[in-house]
Amino acid sequence: MKISSRTINANGIRQHFLEAGDGPAVVLLHGFPETSYAWRFQIPELAKKYRVIAPDLRGYGETGKPSSGYDKRTMATDLRELMRALHLPKIALVGHDRGARVATRFAKDHPEAVDRLVVMDNVPTRIVGRELDAAKAKGYWFFLFHLILDFPEALITGREDIWLRYYFSDWCFDPLTIQGEAFETYVKAYRAPGAIRCAMEDYRANVSDVTKDNADASVKIACPVMSLWGRDFKLVGEMFLPMVALPRRRFDPSRTSRVNSSRRCTSIWSSIQRLSLANSQRLPPLGHWRS
Repeated sequence: MKISSRTINANGIRQHFLEAGDGPAVVLLHGFPETSYAWRFQIPELAKKYRVIAPDLRGYGETGKPSSGYDKRTMATDLRELMRALHLPKIALVGHDRGARVATRFAKDHPEAVDRLVVMDNVPTRIVGRELDAAKAKGYWFFLFHLILDFPEALITGREDIWLRYYFSDWCFDPLTIQGEAFETYVKAYRAPGAIRCAMEDYRANVSDVTKDNADASVKIACPVMSLWGRDFKLVGEMFLPMVALPRRRFDPSRTSRVNSSRRCTSIWSSIQRLSLANSQRLPPLGHWRS
């Protein structure tokens, strides 16, 4: 299966994305500290049935690195304009971590453009802020660290490998899940000029994001939603599972939500980096998707 690497100007920036397959469109949004490379195992499987598009988010990977625009509304607009440039009226949208925050905002701001939504390893930013206490602040230390202007960039630049190694080892069930060529690919991406600054700006937009999230908190997402996380991932399952524990049930495209915690798993990202999730039971949310 050939995976094409493309760039296009949309919403005022150069957007890079991976593309493969034909059929109904499925868009995959990566998280932190990732790029579209994170979906390298899922793209070939999904492309057997769908047209798969995996962008580098604003500031990440090979996408442009402007000085502003890292609030999730602007990043969601990046995707909407990319869709228009590619003549895509509606998509199935999958977001992981930071990409899930963009995907959630997209579903609220552009409901006409999304048929169904999958979010993974994500607690909404407004909930993290609302529930933050000493214990959660220790787990979410990087949320706070990344908010400081300039200082994180000064400490991380030239030490990107140490910085990334910490996250990869701490967030994966197997600390050596990401090594060798995969690790070096991420190190190279985050050593690019402006890459660390842009990743920090993604988090520095939290205040703006929370304001927008609070403004339409009562507005429900209209399309079917599936939420996945690792039950044993301390930043999601362990800290927040009691708040969102609901009965497990089979996915029904006519319903608007499903929650699913994966046992014996830290972050879903750990599985994304190693396995083809499209071969697992997590595929049904896309199974009946027709454009």
